Amino acid sequence: MELKDYLASLSEQEQALQFEHFDQTTAWTLGSRIRDLAIERQAPVAIDIRLFAQPLFFVALPGTTPDNADWIRRKSNVVARFHRSSYSMSVELTHRQRTLEGHYGTAASEFTAHGGSFPLRVKGAGVVGSITVSGLPQYEDHRLVVRAICEHLGLSFAEMDLPAF
Repeated sequence: MELKDYLASLSEQEQALQFEHFDQTTAWTLGSRIRDLAIERQAPVAIDIRLFAQPLFFVALPGTTPDNADWIRRKSNVVARFHRSSYSMSVELTHRQRTLEGHYGTAASEFTAHGGSFPLRVKGAGVVGSITVSGLPQYEDHRLVVRAICEHLGLSFAEMDLPAF
């Protein structure tokens, strides 16, 4: 698959995974499901769901470190700034041999284009926050979030899943 086609598929994935509404109860339900999926895999991840500037859910599973919370913050900052998944940004920048710092002037201490943060998009409102996982390889962090959102929305993960690029 060509880069432009893969990026288009990621964009379609992000557009399809929209919520009718999102509140604290939704964050708890979705975050708990991501946690359950991670426990099933024995995955040492931290999970964060936030509206921009308001944390709604956070858990750090065994095997994580304080660094995971910092990775979450920097990945989430990418979603807040670009309204795209951090995985999409990573794929594009890596394959175009660019960096966030060089191309956009961002500070590495504040932003990282590393997969695992997904835009929390509400129909009629747009991107209002992010859902982020840190602890696995970036593609797997991204897939864990996508799988949980698909389940929550009643969509087929098999149809929404993309191969690694």
